[in-house]
Amino acid sequence: MATPRASLHVIPRTAPASALPHYELRARRERGSDMGLEIWQLPASATPHIKQPTYVAGLHGRNLSLVEHRLLRRLKALRINLNDLPAIDALRVPIDEELAINLGLLFRALAPMRNREHMAAVASGIETMTKEETGYWLGMAMHRKHPRRVLMALRFLLIEPAR
Repeated sequence: MATPRASLHVIPRTAPASALPHYELRARRERGSDMGLEIWQLPASATPHIKQPTYVAGLHGRNLSLVEHRLLRRLKALRINLNDLPAIDALRVPIDEELAINLGLLFRALAPMRNREHMAAVASGIETMTKEETGYWLGMAMHRKHPRRVLMALRFLLIEPAR
């Protein structure tokens, strides 16, 4: 399938290579004013089993627009501006491990959801989690035989206290 060649903006890493896993936020414009965000784990010395970029999670469309203000606020604090993303361009930005894990879990948990109130409860619950909690849940969601069950349990735990 031939697609128009889109230009790609890559923001170079300013920090020296470290013994930490490397993650990247990929943003692209979709139809109209919709945007798609994805988290990818990149090969690094800390993760020798990863030989090529690995998809962690993504969110787009209606579900992204419902939590976009939360994401933009967090990314603005890191000086990442997604509002100026041109229509055909893609953006790749290196992000730290804590943000990548948090956004990865957020994207995986929200992707199949439809209820706006429940989505807000899950988003606020994941934002308040510690790095260890978020890493535990994301690891379970990525490496279990039935990840939907894990994500459903997480959603249930984050939605129920509000009742």
